[in-house]
Amino acid sequence: MEKETELLFGYTQSEIIDLIFSVGINLLIAIVILFVGFKLAGIISRSLGKILEKRNSDIGLVTFLKSFIAIVIKLLTIITVFTQLGVEMTSFVAILGAAGFAIGMAFSGTLSNLAGGVMILLFKPFKVEDFIEAQGETGIVKEIQIFHTIMNTTDNKTIIIPNGPLSNGNITNYTMQEIRRVDFSFGFAYGEDYQLAKKVLMDLYLNHPKVLKDPEPFIGLGELADSSVNVTVRLWTKVEDYWEVYFYMNEKVYEKFNETEGLSIPFPQMDVHVDQVK
Repeated sequence: MEKETELLFGYTQSEIIDLIFSVGINLLIAIVILFVGFKLAGIISRSLGKILEKRNSDIGLVTFLKSFIAIVIKLLTIITVFTQLGVEMTSFVAILGAAGFAIGMAFSGTLSNLAGGVMILLFKPFKVEDFIEAQGETGIVKEIQIFHTIMNTTDNKTIIIPNGPLSNGNITNYTMQEIRRVDFSFGFAYGEDYQLAKKVLMDLYLNHPKVLKDPEPFIGLGELADSSVNVTVRLWTKVEDYWEVYFYMNEKVYEKFNETEGLSIPFPQMDVHVDQVK
């Protein structure tokens, strides 16, 4: 039986058993390393996040570093597993080097997203909890991850935007400044008193405590439109009070213009003159 084994495999039966045992041990150790390494990646990244949060670090930086550290540890774990299985690292590195160009081309978008994430953290065009508009989407920034930025829209949809296009595109940050201007255009009918309309509008914003006096509010005759005389109103308020002031003015102007004698809110109309031909 032993001679048949030597003929078939070139090894004795005892050598085959030793080989299987050795491979099995290495495979078991590799599985343990993989399991422990991936667990450590999660533990270390979470611990790092808690440390940075206690030091009041930027939330975007915290989420970015957590995901980055986790990926690095997982990659090191995988390399260790290959080493344990007997794969020569010089050969492994050579294979990676040969495939590097192809991998770089295939993952050029991913690398661009990584670079974009770094640029966002360095130059800080926005931070977590900022309300921004970018890539055709508007929402509140919830996380800045290594490859993507996660936003929540005002109707609670989750938007995931790649960092590459995000860092290279136009970004409107609505919360970066402390105050924001609220613009209105209110119309009244031709033939009605402009000074009366102006007084009503001034009384309304002067009675709202969240309309700032500095910068000074502005009221002016903005447009002589087809069906109405439009008054331009520009008010300043704190960023967090923007929508309160916006809805307050629209509601109160509608009520006051209807209540005030000599003022009305016009609607589109057309005068048609018919000439009778004899």
